[in-house]
Amino acid sequence: MDPNEIMIEDSWKKVLWDYFSTDNFDAISVFLKEEKESGKLIYPRGSQIFNAFNTTPFKNVKIVILGQDPYHNPGEAMGLCFSVPKDVRVPPSLKNVYKELASDIDFTIPNHGDLTSWAQQGVFLLNAILTVEHKKPASHRKIGWQEFTDHVIKTISDKRDSVVFLLWGNFAKGKRDLIDTDKHLVLESAHPSPLARNAFFNNNHFSKANRFLEEKGLETIKWNTL
Repeated sequence: MDPNEIMIEDSWKKVLWDYFSTDNFDAISVFLKEEKESGKLIYPRGSQIFNAFNTTPFKNVKIVILGQDPYHNPGEAMGLCFSVPKDVRVPPSLKNVYKELASDIDFTIPNHGDLTSWAQQGVFLLNAILTVEHKKPASHRKIGWQEFTDHVIKTISDKRDSVVFLLWGNFAKGKRDLIDTDKHLVLESAHPSPLARNAFFNNNHFSKANRFLEEKGLETIKWNTL
């Protein structure tokens, strides 16, 4: 696929340029086009597939939070992992993220789940799989997205310094080998899903991430700005 046709922020386009010309990325593009032409509903909408990239330019990435795949119900997916539009009910996993924040720092739990302001500050909210079919979770797990996002994670690791990677749950922890732990901080915990019971709580990842950024002379994240 011609990289010029990819609607993605310029700094990401530059560092991922070669990948956009690969057979793997072509296959993703062809698959999505055929699925839409067949009448299937795909989330998020096309303009938001690369929302995480467009909201957090490559040079601005300070923290990476890795999700698995987008929400599969109408109106929920917005191209930022864990995030939903302001008029959508806050999902259970995000509620637990908020609870952990409230116990970790001076955080006021908001009445919505839109995390755009975090992304604008440098929190790269990346799903490993960038699309999903309506009401079919993980339906696009084998179309090539994971190879692409693995490349994205490794590119961040190789070309940036002093980034914090928050790996929540076994799926995210499986990406650890892509990250140079001599250059970056990797924090691991259980997933915030209620299915993990209370194992996610008390990890203090948000204060630890900001402490690391401060030690490196970088501006910290204002988690309360939502």
